[in-house]
Amino acid sequence: MKSSVTSRSRELILPLYSALVRPHLEYCVQLWGLQYRRDMELLEQVQRRTTNNIRVLEHLSCEDRLRELGLFSLEKRRLQGDLIAAFQYLKGAYKKAGEGLFTRACSDRTRGNGFKLKEGRFRLDIRKKFFTVRVVSHWNRLPREVVDAPSLEVFKARLDGALGNVV
Repeated sequence: MKSSVTSRSRELILPLYSALVRPHLEYCVQLWGLQYRRDMELLEQVQRRTTNNIRVLEHLSCEDRLRELGLFSLEKRRLQGDLIAAFQYLKGAYKKAGEGLFTRACSDRTRGNGFKLKEGRFRLDIRKKFFTVRVVSHWNRLPREVVDAPSLEVFKARLDGALGNVV
């Protein structure tokens, strides 16, 4: 992008990045889930370089550039995708395929959301990266109003707000 586009304006770089680059970085990420930190850093480096090309924002830190552009880090986008997929499974979007993926935790606690999931126990570290394991702790930390969303669109909007506060 840097060699083919002469302008370094926000109005040009951001739509090009969102349309041409980011879909490649996020393709099937919920399926293959990154195993190693170095792999995550390689993908994040692409986003850092692209946002650094915007002339007005080049003096800011990466987090400040993302906040200014209204973007999440790729790690947060992966978490967002995981939570959206979990919401769809839990609300019955995939009745046959998603049957038995998650187990609801039996608890009479009133703190947190009312739809907590049970965290599995395992002996192998490789299981930590499985979709059903990596999403449970994040799901259990979501506020009640996010989890109790009536539709997927409402869930996405509330989830953006909840993840935006995490930064």
